[in-house]
Amino acid sequence: MAYRDAWIVAALLCPLASAQTLSPSDAYKSGHSAHGAAFDSGPRQKPWPMTGIGTAHFPITTKNPEVQKWFDQGNALLHSFWFYEAERSFRWCLKLEPENAMAYWGLAVANADRRAGGGNRPADFIREAAKRKGSVTERERLYIEAWEAILVPDPVHTVADAKNDDDSAYQAQRAAHIRKLETLAVKYPDDMEARAYLALATLGDARYATEMIIREILARQPMHPGAHHYRIHNWDYHEPEQALVSCRAYTDAVPAIGHAQHMPGHIYSIVGMWDEAAISMDSATRVEKQYMRDSLTFPFNNWNYGHNRNYLSYIQEQLGMTEAALFGARQLIDAPLDPNDNNEIPNSSHSYGLQAAARVLLKFERWDELLDSKLIPWRDIPREKASKAYFETRAYLGKGRISEAETKLAELPPLRKEFEKDNFRLRIFDTYVLELRARIAIAKGETIFGIGLLADAAEKEFALQREYADPPFYPEALYNALGEAYLAAKSPLLAAQAFEKDLTLVANDIFALSGLVRAYAALGETAKAQNAMARLLFETRHADAGLKLLEQAKATGITAVPRDSSPGPQREYTRIPLESYGPAKWEPYPAPRLEVKDASGKSVSLEQFKGKNVILVYYLGQECPHCMKQLSDLGKKKDDWEGLETVVLAVSSAEPSKNKGGLKEYGELAVRLLSDSTHENARRFHSYDDFEDMELHSTLLIDKKGRVYWGRLGGDPFTDMAFLEKQLGRMNELVEAEGKKRAASLTAQK
Repeated sequence: MAYRDAWIVAALLCPLASAQTLSPSDAYKSGHSAHGAAFDSGPRQKPWPMTGIGTAHFPITTKNPEVQKWFDQGNALLHSFWFYEAERSFRWCLKLEPENAMAYWGLAVANADRRAGGGNRPADFIREAAKRKGSVTERERLYIEAWEAILVPDPVHTVADAKNDDDSAYQAQRAAHIRKLETLAVKYPDDMEARAYLALATLGDARYATEMIIREILARQPMHPGAHHYRIHNWDYHEPEQALVSCRAYTDAVPAIGHAQHMPGHIYSIVGMWDEAAISMDSATRVEKQYMRDSLTFPFNNWNYGHNRNYLSYIQEQLGMTEAALFGARQLIDAPLDPNDNNEIPNSSHSYGLQAAARVLLKFERWDELLDSKLIPWRDIPREKASKAYFETRAYLGKGRISEAETKLAELPPLRKEFEKDNFRLRIFDTYVLELRARIAIAKGETIFGIGLLADAAEKEFALQREYADPPFYPEALYNALGEAYLAAKSPLLAAQAFEKDLTLVANDIFALSGLVRAYAALGETAKAQNAMARLLFETRHADAGLKLLEQAKATGITAVPRDSSPGPQREYTRIPLESYGPAKWEPYPAPRLEVKDASGKSVSLEQFKGKNVILVYYLGQECPHCMKQLSDLGKKKDDWEGLETVVLAVSSAEPSKNKGGLKEYGELAVRLLSDSTHENARRFHSYDDFEDMELHSTLLIDKKGRVYWGRLGGDPFTDMAFLEKQLGRMNELVEAEGKKRAASLTAQK
């Protein structure tokens, strides 16, 4: 699927259903929006003025200047694909001006991306905008109609018709969307927003035409965030050098958005500017960590963080920074889990961590660690069972234990049926099997047969990586493996050809450059070997000591002066201060202040529970049966919580006197009922809906150091007690490990 379509196609794939509305009193009791299901998802707290997000003024019809301010903030966020925060701004516009048509338009655009909620919400929002388009200017009406064309499926066609990018129904709707934007651009020549959204709608199709639109925008607004962003996407994977001019401009113009730091990393990686790629992706992970801390959200809430951190590990591998790459992988594996996503979704933070850790250990031949289930905690789901079998087969082969490798390989074929509905993953799976058969054949002395199979696997992996390589799904570039096999078979010419083939796809790949030094040295082609060595020395100048591939290259006796062969000047990754973007590592957040009263009217704070874990529950009151069921279930596990050194605190807006009566009625609760009558504490813990002025269900885990480790809030109480118990165990392990590390550090200092 073309990237330009990813943010709009989700709504077309879902059957439409009208939002059910609740009376305010029923909504209060249930924790759901009084305005309908479309408002149950998304942010529930009011926005704040954001800096470092770029400027993109979009004038709308409004009687309130504050609405225009928040609309402009939302629009700037849209241009960097920060849809969740864009929705927050547009929701506040609607709070201030409930009948504002363009606020509904903003909500529709903010939710058109599949990761922003999808479902019926985009269509529901744009219909609300269309109902009100008689109250706006012709220009605004055209914007509403442009998104109405793409977000509301043609009733003549079925939903299934829209599932294929080439489907005529979908293409007709997309064409109508583009025509409306073209009309806007022609009728309103000074409207740079119309041109920006037209560039977004057409990028990747007619790249030159889209580039001309972008140049027109930048001639008027040189730092327009959308123009620079869309140029990067437009040239991603095709003539990527054309986007280099916008890479630094975009990160400089939009320093406070993770995606704005991230996207230039795609271009830098493709052209082999690994230092710049590392700066880009490291900055992105830091921005996301800072945002999660500020917003009291977690890695499992933030797809961008997991993707960025996995990508950064891959880039660090390309710089020979093995330990840094592993550190990042462990950060993802050790992060708090989400009970719904982590077992099923391949792109959860935990899944990204497993991918990264296994890839690093495999590429740098750390076989014992790859076989350690504590370091790589594979789970019992098909995708990870296949990965486990693949990586452990490689590890056994690396250790020379061929029979165990064959036994492990036999676990793969029965899993094939699990991937038959996903063609891309099926191709990865089949390449796994083919590669492992090749390696086993070579290990058993069947060299010619094995190399033939490996050549086939290398071509399949090459084709996969041409489709998606940010970072590659496949753990290793197999043309490098083929080159190593040729070197072992005393065929340096064929080895050199294989390594050169890899470099056409992975520019400045240190694994291929090391192979080329050795292959050309064996061929007596000293000049070519020196060229490869110069490039290798540059890329590995900050690599970990004793890097095997570098030592192998140096063992040839070839010497050279380090030289950067990338298409643009680079900064040194290890010398660029990145602290201003955010913290270097993820760790639990200092808990907000808790100032509540118990049933007797005495003050209660978190400081009173230092050295204990706290399950902190915000509930809607004793009138909510779901809440009382949650508290009852928590109380029944009192002995388990005590065994985990944990107390349970339950906070609502009920006055202390009412809680005192509740304790008599629900004496079996075995939790402390606490009063937050003004909702000040609920707001600090993000457990209050500012848009509808109502409480939210919230469950948070606070560790022995007073840090928030995990949380879940929304329209329903959290009821998975087994999950909470598991997370408390992980919290205790983390605090214990931190204590041991600090003790070791103090001992070393002495």
